[in-house]
Amino acid sequence: MAGHGAPLDEPFDGHDLRVAVVAASWHTVVMDGLLAGTRRALADHRVEDSVVVRVPGTFELPVAAAALAARGYDAVVALGVVIRGGTPHFEYVCTAATDGLGRVALDHQVPVGFGVLTCDTEQQALDRAGLEGSVEDKGYEATSAALATARVLRGIGRP
Repeated sequence: MAGHGAPLDEPFDGHDLRVAVVAASWHTVVMDGLLAGTRRALADHRVEDSVVVRVPGTFELPVAAAALAARGYDAVVALGVVIRGGTPHFEYVCTAATDGLGRVALDHQVPVGFGVLTCDTEQQALDRAGLEGSVEDKGYEATSAALATARVLRGIGRP
């Protein structure tokens, strides 16, 4: 299981954090699970100021994440899913999303929670979507990681 060895971070009071969530629209059932996990993490961390923005697909996540990061959010959470098919399209979308979201984080010095599932099968995505019967909750994990990193950055201080 990919989640084996994950840190056991406890939720903290993040009521003063502004968080933007950008979520793809493809694969509705999986995306609903990822968004629900994100909402649970925001609630557990007591985040009061959050916004959810939807984009068509995973390829569009970086540009929307960059626009949100530029608007002063303390963290951005990116949620998407790409399921391997019979063409190289999978590799192109996964690479563009991963590289683009990493660039957003570095260029804007804003943590970007990476909640993008890159799976070989739909079942793998369902197993990670935080749905009833799922073995992992990647929406929750990505959100918690972004919030924890935002807290670290606050401690360091922004330029």
